[in-house]
Amino acid sequence: MKGLVVVLALVLAAALGSVRGELRRLGDQAPPGSRPHSVTITEFGAVGDGKTLNTVAFQNAVFYVRSFADKGGAQLYVPKGRWLTGSFNLTSHLTLYLEKGAVIIGSKDSSQWPIVEPLPSYGQGLDLPGPRHRSLINGYNLTDVVITGNNGVIDGQGSVWWQWLRSHELNHSRPHLLEFLHSEKIVISNLTFLNSPAWSIHPVYCSNVKVHNVTIKTALDAPLTDGIVPDSCSNVCIEDSTVSVSHEAISLKSGWDKYGISFGRPTSNIHINRVDLLSSSGAALAFGSEMSGGISDIHVNHLRIHDSYKGISFKTSPGRGGYIKEVVVSDVKMEDVHIGIEFTGNCSSHPDDSFDPSQLPVINQITMKNLVGTNISTVGVLSGIDGAPFTAICLSNLNFSMVADSTSGSWSCSNVSGYSQSVFPQPCRELSDPSSSSSICFSLSRYSAIAIA
Repeated sequence: MKGLVVVLALVLAAALGSVRGELRRLGDQAPPGSRPHSVTITEFGAVGDGKTLNTVAFQNAVFYVRSFADKGGAQLYVPKGRWLTGSFNLTSHLTLYLEKGAVIIGSKDSSQWPIVEPLPSYGQGLDLPGPRHRSLINGYNLTDVVITGNNGVIDGQGSVWWQWLRSHELNHSRPHLLEFLHSEKIVISNLTFLNSPAWSIHPVYCSNVKVHNVTIKTALDAPLTDGIVPDSCSNVCIEDSTVSVSHEAISLKSGWDKYGISFGRPTSNIHINRVDLLSSSGAALAFGSEMSGGISDIHVNHLRIHDSYKGISFKTSPGRGGYIKEVVVSDVKMEDVHIGIEFTGNCSSHPDDSFDPSQLPVINQITMKNLVGTNISTVGVLSGIDGAPFTAICLSNLNFSMVADSTSGSWSCSNVSGYSQSVFPQPCRELSDPSSSSSICFSLSRYSAIAIA
């Protein structure tokens, strides 16, 4: 069998050499990049007419470029065109480059999205018990992968999946657009992600991930579509991007109830800078609610949040365990947001009935400073857990203006404690305890850098 594989690889290489020579004569060759080797998806029989299914072409292209892994890696170039495909995997030391006008389109045929086991930190799919559909573009146990382009597009054609979810016709949980598992040194940049069936970018159990200059959009009435979801990851940088989705624009997670507690991999050292966020029915920036492995050491700066149901949300529940701590959010502008700040200990969804309600989460050392909001319906709704209050919630230099016809109060608090200064409207007394001081608050001085190789 090994001999047959070698022979096939040699035959494929020879054929590709001939094809590549013809393409060069036609001027259809990949632009120079950082990789020493480059191939074009058309060399593997792909047709960019939006109708021809190119799943096998993408799979064969990735199989071929594996041979360059120990030679500095290779670039897979996708030229202008509409490239219909089902799910395919990537390989290490690969650059996937989408030219301007190149659109990778996810098939509407669910059989082109294979069934895989649920993530071990979740115990089931997000929509249904049991397995889930594999994402459109996948990486498992990889290193040194770049997905970039000249503002090329990855379109999941998610509307058919949204309809199946609404009509209860799904057999397995929906797929994501792009997912990496157990991988490191990942860069995602200069692309647009459209119409994901579920989440757009989902690194899980990864480290050293950079997401830069991306645009993510789904229909604002699409059910439960999230944008960027770092999940049980460390050393992640998200910057200079725009996300407009229905549910959560950026959501930090780390596993669900006993599965996340047992898996025990936290999300930590996350840096989010200069992003524009819109969430029509959820939160623009969310922590949880699946946070059972823990979330800590989070630094968020220079956000614009607009036309959203919630601005910044911390969500958990009895049974989650884990923690959210050492979070600093600063320099945020909110416009036309229904609830500016939310803390809730009653996000009661669970993967099954075997959760232990005595596993209480810890929410501690959350600092928000330099926030400005205009046309806000409710500034803050903070509701901790009876017997496990959320502590050291620290607010500094917040100024919110309310909608003219708002009938709700500006703040609502229970089972929380903390410190505030220079906050308008005046926060609830639980956040204004004169015996507290700013020394309980997490400091920006602990900012740590991320190295993305």
